Amino acid sequence: MNLPSTRPLLVVDDDRKLCGLIRDYLAPHGWQVDMRHSGSEGLDAARAGKYEAVLLDVMMPGMDGFEVLRELRKVSTIPVLMLTAMGEEADRIVGLELGADDYLPKTFSSRELLARLRAVTRRSVLAGENGSAPAKDLSCGELVLNEGSHVATLGGEVLELTALEFAILASLLKAKGRVKSREALLDEVSDRRFDVFDRSIDVHVSQLRRKLGDDPKLPRFIRTIRGVGYKLEDGGEP
Repeated sequence: MNLPSTRPLLVVDDDRKLCGLIRDYLAPHGWQVDMRHSGSEGLDAARAGKYEAVLLDVMMPGMDGFEVLRELRKVSTIPVLMLTAMGEEADRIVGLELGADDYLPKTFSSRELLARLRAVTRRSVLAGENGSAPAKDLSCGELVLNEGSHVATLGGEVLELTALEFAILASLLKAKGRVKSREALLDEVSDRRFDVFDRSIDVHVSQLRRKLGDDPKLPRFIRTIRGVGYKLEDGGEP
């Protein structure tokens, strides 16, 4: 019988006991956990290693999780799950704005940890599985997404999108001209229930607009339909 292959995960947290618990939680489920206990060491490991995801603590002495994420996003779109103190919405919003794929309170259960890891890695795994499939382009004006290669371009220039940003943009492109509610977007791309007041989808759309050079007041691409959700425009003049 072939043993299941292990899935490499990097955990960056100065709490050594918590890191050990995470390793013990995940090992029986096929995860190979590497641990780093400072931001700088974690950043070096994330840049050099081939991990499926990074579990990154916000509060660390020296280089904190936000700074690690900021530097990591300059060179990588690897899924990043941020660890935050319970109820610290500001931490979650900042992390999402910097390119985190999701957040997890430090009161997490092992089941919740596994669910969140599955959610943030699923899109990357599917992109890899589709890499040999015939290319499928989604387009809107100068904006083109290729789901086979998981590459997005605007005017021929490659956009550096996280896996979740790519999934949101693909969802909007497939519904071009029709309104997508926040709930529909979240259900389609996240694999988990969000609180009614969760602002994460708005933060990710804001990041997409920035990368697209889109003015929310005069949008070429993503228009906000107040009280409903978002709609992708035709990509022409605003």
